Amino acid sequence: MPEPDAGIVARLRAAGCVFAEDEARLLTEAARSSAELERLVSRRVAGEPLEPLLGWVEFGGLRLRIGPGVFVPRRRTELLARRAAGLARDAMERSGRAVVLDLCCGAGAIGAVVASSVPDAEVFASDVDPAAVACARQNLAADRVFEGDLFDALPAALRGRVDVLAVNAPYVPTAAIPLMPPEARDYEPGVALDGGPDGLDLHRRIAAEASSWLAPGGTLLIEAGEEQAEASAALFAASGLRTSVEADDEVGATVVLATAVR
Repeated sequence: MPEPDAGIVARLRAAGCVFAEDEARLLTEAARSSAELERLVSRRVAGEPLEPLLGWVEFGGLRLRIGPGVFVPRRRTELLARRAAGLARDAMERSGRAVVLDLCCGAGAIGAVVASSVPDAEVFASDVDPAAVACARQNLAADRVFEGDLFDALPAALRGRVDVLAVNAPYVPTAAIPLMPPEARDYEPGVALDGGPDGLDLHRRIAAEASSWLAPGGTLLIEAGEEQAEASAALFAASGLRTSVEADDEVGATVVLATAVR
């Protein structure tokens, strides 16, 4: 593979891109002309996230479609995706079926990892953001991706049938949004970031309804900040679910699990 143009590398490095050589190579591969390459580099130097410029994101060993204005899945969310896939596999072995819901799905990254790992699982997804839904429909079965506010988006036939409910709802406290890196703060939708005053507004709403959507023995998994996890778990425990917290310090991930008692 040829070395990327030194001038492009220098511009990216000056803009603060830590992996300037890799980014230059990827942008060069993505561009169909020198004019398009210049546009892509200029936009990256201006602070736009790399992945929407490329049109794809690497997540959980998959290359997924991603578009402008859509939340870019982070590496830490791979913990949630792996655990969701494992639970779906367990459900298949236990009952011969696995109904999985990727709620607040964004680009559908969690659902895509589950579908790839457990091909026979029935994977559904939903999001309130039309741009995210359009993107998720490129990464998942389009007729199983729904647009709407949380559970309101879903067909009633799923109620009480969900074996694995995987959620990456926004959990950044409102006051912390201005402190986020510019490429997230300025280019990703606020609806995918802002979790309200303590970051748990969506967790409260989901906890209020989740148990009615879970199958007996089904499990909800939801990402949270380390300092929020116990408070989040308490919300789901109060709704009658059995809760635990798992963490992966290597990637800075924390996941709350909440299981419906049989």
